[in-house]
Amino acid sequence: MACVIPAKDEAERIVATIDAVRKISGVDLVVVVDDGSTDGTAEAAERAGAIVVRHSQNRGKAAAMETGAAAVAERDGAIARHLLFLDADLADSATGAEPLLEPVLAGRVDMTIGTLPAQVRPDGSKAGGHGFVVRLARSGIEQATGWAPDQPLSGQRCLTRVAFEAALPLAQGFGVEAALSIDLGRKGFRIIEVPIDVRHRATGTDLRGQFHRGRQFLHVRRALAARSALPSRGPR
Repeated sequence: MACVIPAKDEAERIVATIDAVRKISGVDLVVVVDDGSTDGTAEAAERAGAIVVRHSQNRGKAAAMETGAAAVAERDGAIARHLLFLDADLADSATGAEPLLEPVLAGRVDMTIGTLPAQVRPDGSKAGGHGFVVRLARSGIEQATGWAPDQPLSGQRCLTRVAFEAALPLAQGFGVEAALSIDLGRKGFRIIEVPIDVRHRATGTDLRGQFHRGRQFLHVRRALAARSALPSRGPR
């Protein structure tokens, strides 16, 4: 199993994330894709012992995932490694992603999706927005595949190399997760959600958080439209 970590401006957390991932049984390779960072993300990741691949400018999460998977393939032997994708800001909680591996390694499923506990901000307030993007993604996936995932936008995923290759090219931007579920679900790959105890830097309802979710909404909508999976009435 190889862990691919797309990262942009995560110098403060990337070392803790890498150290935690190394404690996950079954992971023998960690690849960090520095997606156009302007801080010391790449240097910190290298010091932590990860293989680091750099994008000279920000190309988005999907491109980082593809670059990371290609870097893993260059280091694979006779048997291709499966792929674990984790967010860069999980810090020491990344060890909680370990339950994602076993169903894939055992051959029972082709992709696992991590469902996270309720996230809170440092001040104790509830993280996240009003659920518009989640409902849009869930409705689109259900319309396309008949399955309504609990957390359709979760970026914590483990999948076989065969499944990953079948999903290429990945949908761009923040639409990549919803598109993965649709593309693999339509092709008959087996997907399950697995509860994991990880925590990331959660956004709130301030202007920055609203802007982030606005971009998410547009990217998810674009990915669904490209797959003829836009809900007929849209999310409520």
